Order: sequence, then C-alpha cells, then structure tokens
Amino acid sequence: MLLGEIFQVALQAIRANKLRSFLTMLGIIIGVGAVITMVALGSGAQKAVQERIQALGPTLLSLYPGQSFRGGIMIDFGSRVSLTVDDANALASSARYVKAVVPELTRNLQIKKGGQNANVNIVGTTPNYPVVKNYTLTAGRMFTAGEDEGRRRLAVLGSAIPDMFNANPAAMIGQEIQIRGIPFEIVGVLSSKGSAMGFGNPDEQVLIPLQTARYRIMGTDRLRTITVDAANVQQMTLSMIEIERVLRREHKIRPGGENDFQIRNQSDILATFQQTTQTFTYLLAGIAAVSLLVGGIGIMNIMLVSVTERTREIGVRKALGATRFNILFQFLVEALVLCLVGGIIGILFGALGAVALSKLAHWNTSINFFAIVVAFVFSAIVGLFFGIWPARRAAALDPIVALRYE
Repeated sequence: MLLGEIFQVALQAIRANKLRSFLTMLGIIIGVGAVITMVALGSGAQKAVQERIQALGPTLLSLYPGQSFRGGIMIDFGSRVSLTVDDANALASSARYVKAVVPELTRNLQIKKGGQNANVNIVGTTPNYPVVKNYTLTAGRMFTAGEDEGRRRLAVLGSAIPDMFNANPAAMIGQEIQIRGIPFEIVGVLSSKGSAMGFGNPDEQVLIPLQTARYRIMGTDRLRTITVDAANVQQMTLSMIEIERVLRREHKIRPGGENDFQIRNQSDILATFQQTTQTFTYLLAGIAAVSLLVGGIGIMNIMLVSVTERTREIGVRKALGATRFNILFQFLVEALVLCLVGGIIGILFGALGAVALSKLAHWNTSINFFAIVVAFVFSAIVGLFFGIWPARRAAALDPIVALRYE
C-alpha cells in the first residue's frame, strides 16, 4: 500500500464513526484546553503584579512590623513590637538617601453615606501619599500638612468608592461620608490603580489625615506599614542600610540582635509573588495534564475496540498484500490524527476560556505561546504512545485467523 492510501484509509475509518471519534478526542480537548487556561491564568497574574509594581515605582521600599527572617524562616516577635509614627518621623529626619517617608495607619472600617454603607480600608497618612505612590487625583485635591496637623476631618476617596455609592466622582466633592459615625468632608478622588491578584484592591480605600486617624478614629500610633521612597535606584542598598540603622536605634536593638521589622523592595515582592504563582501554575497545569493521560487511555481503549471490530478487514488487507508495517502505520495514523485534531480544538477552547475569564470574571490572563506549543506536542506524543499497542496488535494478527473471524 502507498502512504497516500494508508492515510486515506485511516481518515475514512475516523469519518465512519464521527460521534465515537469525537468522544474519543474529548479527553484530549479537555486536557489541552485546561492546560492552556491554567497557564494563562498564572502568566496573567505574574504580568499584572509586575505592572502594578512598576506603576508604584522601582525606588519604593516597604517596612513591615514584627517580622524578621533567619535562614528563610520567619520569626514573629508578636504584638509587643510594631512600627510607630515616631519611627516614621525618625526616618524622615535622620535617614540619608531617602526622599520621602509615608506612614500608613490602616484599618478596615465601615463608611456610610446616606442610607448606603460599605467596608473599606481607611488609611491615615500624610499629604505626600499620592506623589510617592504614583497616584493622580481625578477630582478635587489632597489634604495639606496644615490640615493634617489640625486633625481636620477630610477624606480622599479611592476611585472605586464612588461606584459603591452609585455617584459621580466630581459630584462627591464637598459632600460628607461617615467613618465610625464621624462625618468627614470629601475633598478629592484618586485615580484608578486596578487590583492585582493577591494584593487586594488599592482603589477600595479612603485616605484621611494621619493625625486625625491617630487621635479621632483609631486611637493608636501603631502603623501597618511605612513606605519609603529612596533617593534613586543606584542608592537602594544604601537606603536600606540607613533605614535599618535608624530603626534599630529607635527600637533599641543591641548589636547582634535580630531585627523586629522587615524591609522589602519592590523587586523582592515581585520575585516572591512570581515564585508563588509559578508554583501554583505548574501545579494546576500538572493536574490539567492528567486529563491528557486519561484522554490517551481512552484513545487506546477505543483503538483496541476498533482492532477487534476490524479483524476481518485486516485479514483481507493482509491477504491482498498489505505488510505488517502498512497495518501498523494505518492505526498509528488514526490515533495520531485523533490526538492532533483534539489538540487543535483544545487550544481553541483553552484560548477562548482564558479570554472569557478575562472578560467575564475580570481575572488577569495572558496566553502563553510556549504553553500552546508544549500542549500540542504533548498531545501528539500521547497519540503515538497510546496508539502503538493497538497498532502492533493489529499488525500481528494472522491473516488466516483474521479471515475466519466473525
């Protein structure tokens, strides 16, 4: 038999049982589609976080209380240790290689406007917050240093807050919202930053003056975090050394003692999150790949059934001069075509699934070309691997026994 005839006979056998062929391909379709979608989710998460951190700025350092690392193990110092407003003031006045210091006194509280309410992050901070965090104001203004010192009841809303109250951002300027029953005048609305997976939504927050938060709302000077803007990228290491020196002095840590605070730059945060999302991506892709193996087993099962059904046909072909290689190659072509067609359909479904998650669920997705190639090649390998046994069984049939088969 010529190769062209072998391909033609194999394709005719697939077309003769369209429904069975489709059901056989279903495992491959689901497996490839799931791999493409899961990898797209992981890649999208990494890309979103990278864009978020780049938007914040490469010179930002984040200081967190009560944590230190030794040999990769976190040491928790408990509630006895914290960052305070005095720490932020010391950094602003004493630390060299530092451009700006932004203390953040944060708590999740209920805000109320009219008959509506919502739970959001209330952030007590200083007037330089938008500049350091790379925000702009779409409406109104930021409160001033004088208003902060005067403990004025002023609020600057994140871009998602007006949507929560079905209001126009510009129209909310001058209106009042209540935080813990205390009225605050809305003086500004921030631009949108967008959410990143694992990082919350920075648009769902309300900024109020630090001294107002400290004395009128939260009654504490313990900060959730301090953001420090280093002088420049080249002096990031010097900035971290200076920050560590000042904080150790403020916390009265003796030489050789462990830090009771954590200093992290944006690249560290990005690397940690990328490593985590990559691990989960591999895990999810591995689980999805199991569907490919299940699909391959399904193909082998159906091909074995096909060999049994077509035993007499195989005997006739051998009697007419078909070699063992002709029969082997024909059944391998059938298995390979089923897997490759299933792989192509699976790629389309996977890409459509990633787009649907992005549009409908508003998840960050990024279709990975390398993942598409790997999934397609893997589906071809599955077809060859699980098609060999049925093909060899068909090729090994004795033509006399095959012709007698009923």
